[in-house]
Amino acid sequence: MAVRLRLKRTGKKKQPSYRVVAVDSRKPRDGRVLEVIGTYDPRQEPSAISIVNERAVHWLSHGAQPSETVSKLLTISGAWDDFRSASDPQAAAADAEPSPDVEPAAPVPDLVLDAPAAGDDPSPADAAASDAEPQNDGEDR
Repeated sequence: MAVRLRLKRTGKKKQPSYRVVAVDSRKPRDGRVLEVIGTYDPRQEPSAISIVNERAVHWLSHGAQPSETVSKLLTISGAWDDFRSASDPQAAAADAEPSPDVEPAAPVPDLVLDAPAAGDDPSPADAAASDAEPQNDGEDR
């Protein structure tokens, strides 16, 4: 059975709210679910997100695939980071604190464009622009 973490729509007409659920991927959007792991209310300002991170990590570690929207919600709630740290403890430890024998990287300078110095030949774009302008030899046509 392929398990997906996705949204189940609830609420009245024109007033949606959602439940974050673990469901068999073959079931319809509002069909039977395996477990409700949270809620999402996009109508509040800011949006209300309530996810039980422990259960989300459980389903992710058992192979559940989140939908695109649920993936964003898991990132906001912190469940995705918990899952990544639980699945790869070495990478989590490396991200948490830098090793003392490695120097921090030098900051990358911003892109600096060199301005032509006084007396330099004009750029080809300037020369093309001056050639495009008509020359008036004093004759009016």
